[in-house]
Amino acid sequence: MSDDAILYETASDIATITINRPAARNAINRAVRDGLFTAFDSFCADDSLRVAILTGAGDRAFSAGADLKEMSAAGTAEPGKGNRGIPHLGRNIACEKPVIAAVNGFALAGGFLFAQMCDLCVAADSAQFGISEAKWSRGAPWAGPLPWMIPPRVAMELILTAEPISAQRAHEIGLVNKIVPAADLMNEANAMARTIADNAPLSVKAGKEMIYRSLGLDWSKALEMGDDVWREVYLSDDAQEGPKAFAERRAPTWKGH
Repeated sequence: MSDDAILYETASDIATITINRPAARNAINRAVRDGLFTAFDSFCADDSLRVAILTGAGDRAFSAGADLKEMSAAGTAEPGKGNRGIPHLGRNIACEKPVIAAVNGFALAGGFLFAQMCDLCVAADSAQFGISEAKWSRGAPWAGPLPWMIPPRVAMELILTAEPISAQRAHEIGLVNKIVPAADLMNEANAMARTIADNAPLSVKAGKEMIYRSLGLDWSKALEMGDDVWREVYLSDDAQEGPKAFAERRAPTWKGH
């Protein structure tokens, strides 16, 4: 396997981004952070790619979080704004295309963040999820949106106890979309990515945008926003191609406009 901290591979219209420090449980050091920015920049800019999968190398950890040895040596304090630190990658992925987390082991601290920042999550049955920052007097400001994703008392438990939860419980509370045996993880993530990539790209883009923009809106405002987001889809060539393909009993040919 390559010595690069991040592996970036494409197959057809799907990109796979792998955190590649298995001996260090895929801990997040500067090389990982910089590599992730480069990988996501490449994915978001490539019009031929429709979905990305983020995973970790090996079978022990998706990512165990920040490299505390590097952090200690550098005397890291509060991450500065605009410094390409983890929070500024992870509050959201500034990309209109969907990203799936394929969690193959421990997703702790910054690893939890990476699973949270993706749009969908498939987990191995052996995976665990935890926000361990309180054990080391670190912070998790990126977890601010977490009560939007899971029940507030579960979010409180994760942050205050710093103890991980199982993949099964993460699925029960809605943090994980699907659990599979570890050996099937990447096949399942790729199958989900394939299903999404085969759908109309403008509809996928609008759907993702609508979900995130609805946060904090009341019912009527959310409906108004939805109308605005979907207008481009209704007026597109693809909106004509979909019903035509259905009537002609063939697979649609999407143009993305």
